[in-house]
Amino acid sequence: MTKRKPQESEMIFALDIGTRSIIGIVGKVVDERFQVLAIEKEEHGKRAMLDGQIEDIVQVAKVARRVTRRLEERLDCTLERVCVAAAGRALRTETGSYTLELPEVTRITNDMIGRLESGAVSDAEAQIGQGQEAQRRFYLVGYTVSGYQLDRYPMSTLRGHNGQVLEATVVATFLPSEVVESLYAVMEAADLEVASLTLEPIAALNAAIPADLRLLNLVLADIGAGTSDIAVCRDGTVVGYTMATIAGDEITEELMRCYLVPFATAERMKTQLSEESVTYRDVLGLEQSISGSRLQETVLQPARTLAQEIAHRVVTLNGSAPSALFLAGGGSKLEGLRELVAEALDMDENRVALAGNNYELTAFSDSYDINDPELATPLGIAVSAGLGLISDSYRILLNGKPAKLFRSGTLTVMELLMMNGYTYSDLLGRTGKNLSVMVDGQRMLFRGQPATPCTLRLNGEEATPSSLVYAGDNIEFIPAVPGASAQRTLKDLLGADFSGGVAVNGRLADLETRLNTGDQIMTSSRPVRPSPPVRQPAPPPAAASPPSHTQQPEVKPAEPGERTEAVSPAARPGHWEKPAQPSPPQPAPAPVKPVSAPAAPKTQRKPVQLTLNGEPLSLPGKEDRTPYYLMDLLDFSGIDFEHLDRGVELKVNGTECAFTQELRAQDDVVIRYMDM
Repeated sequence: MTKRKPQESEMIFALDIGTRSIIGIVGKVVDERFQVLAIEKEEHGKRAMLDGQIEDIVQVAKVARRVTRRLEERLDCTLERVCVAAAGRALRTETGSYTLELPEVTRITNDMIGRLESGAVSDAEAQIGQGQEAQRRFYLVGYTVSGYQLDRYPMSTLRGHNGQVLEATVVATFLPSEVVESLYAVMEAADLEVASLTLEPIAALNAAIPADLRLLNLVLADIGAGTSDIAVCRDGTVVGYTMATIAGDEITEELMRCYLVPFATAERMKTQLSEESVTYRDVLGLEQSISGSRLQETVLQPARTLAQEIAHRVVTLNGSAPSALFLAGGGSKLEGLRELVAEALDMDENRVALAGNNYELTAFSDSYDINDPELATPLGIAVSAGLGLISDSYRILLNGKPAKLFRSGTLTVMELLMMNGYTYSDLLGRTGKNLSVMVDGQRMLFRGQPATPCTLRLNGEEATPSSLVYAGDNIEFIPAVPGASAQRTLKDLLGADFSGGVAVNGRLADLETRLNTGDQIMTSSRPVRPSPPVRQPAPPPAAASPPSHTQQPEVKPAEPGERTEAVSPAARPGHWEKPAQPSPPQPAPAPVKPVSAPAAPKTQRKPVQLTLNGEPLSLPGKEDRTPYYLMDLLDFSGIDFEHLDRGVELKVNGTECAFTQELRAQDDVVIRYMDM
């Protein structure tokens, strides 16, 4: 067997993976037009696709391989590289905005604008990744800038201007990753390498409405079996895409229900609406005949519903009826549909036409009649790649693998990376989160670590995100690594040898406590723990008595190396420097829970009258005449500060305060557990 020649570099092979069938086209560019050399088509043997989405990868790959084999036999070559398009079934469009504030007034460069726009695109992607779709991954299809602002003033362009605060709002279109990944899986199973990827409505638009016609407000509705993809263009560019989930299958299913026929029979009957008489066999095996006019009446209502849905989507996306509308795809050939769409949009019937009349501007064939609206997508895929209407005419490598691309026209490195699932933070990295706490009423800020920059090379040379890429380029990209968030413990703030007391958000804490942003920290210059209980006076010695047999408590000697005294975790030497505070002496021993302290001896000052937790408290004046502090009242609160299980509220006269708050006569003091 003679070995076939390999696919020539200028040969374009396009596959349209449709809901009902797969169409393959092979050709090459001649005099700025695409010459069609061969066309093959095969329907799926079973429903391997649903509404344009691949369901059975193995089955779809088998059909794709058979179409490829027939094309290879016809052209006597081996096809290896294929151009494909992803269905617009699950397109999502969101609005995003981003503000870039520069350190000072600066002349705006392309890189700054690129950072600004990519930030806005990332914001749009974040709007999608919420709720039930938070775990889904999306690919960027394209975006348009809806507005710029420079220092809060609206601008049509930023390049070359001077300013400090840049803002951009974009409308971005995304496609779920599973749509793209399933398409790549089919091509891999069919032993084909994806050389070019675009979106089906973009491809059909490139065939039906050439770029020089897009100054007009034109719409293309590509009606397939499962979906109707819609693209809108004006002012020389494509401004949006949308999709309706009803298409040709709704007509087929209506015929199946009305005449009890299999799907294939209903598909054939759908093409015979203009015939005088149609003969068919129903599922009971009975042969039947019906007039074409009767079939038209049967499909009128679902056809009207389809037309109204297309009109609704067009007006929603475009804002009004367009200047003209083209119908493409196999579903567009339904008898009477063109008139129904014109009626639904309140347009002149002459402004709604079947696609195909403009194919000759970009494509031709000596062997095939290509002016068929069903060829809009496969022909558009081939034309887009062959005439360079998509930036990756053959392929662009990203980290050694073909990149997934959608955009038309020029493409930057940043746009390519975002089309392949990378985000703004992968390009520039994110600094770790800051930590902000309050220590004794003073704010302390600890900054997060800066990000590790990304590595970006284009054809072996260092590149910027705004660099343009072309067919055959090789990009190496290592994403930026986010910086670590700031982390601190009380030990980091106060020092390992800090010996005072410390509370975090009203709760006594040890030095190993990890801090969080917003924490309120209060310290005291002495350890905060209850004073030892007051010793009662020893009773007078009793007269000698016979030895008692009552068992005395056993005192166990300490084991070697074992400490016999209890040491508070906070009672450690320290070097915490803070504003000087009076250093009060230890309070006089007092009962644990008295309502009032014992009467002061005559040598002491006048007692200090306070209110503690709503109850009056009388404290004897100190002999050294120093004032009382909040920490002096901890023993009177009844709270076991050694075994706290919740926060403690500290207030004087209704205001939160620290342990070192000085007290005056008649102060209203609160030291109690906080409500859970």
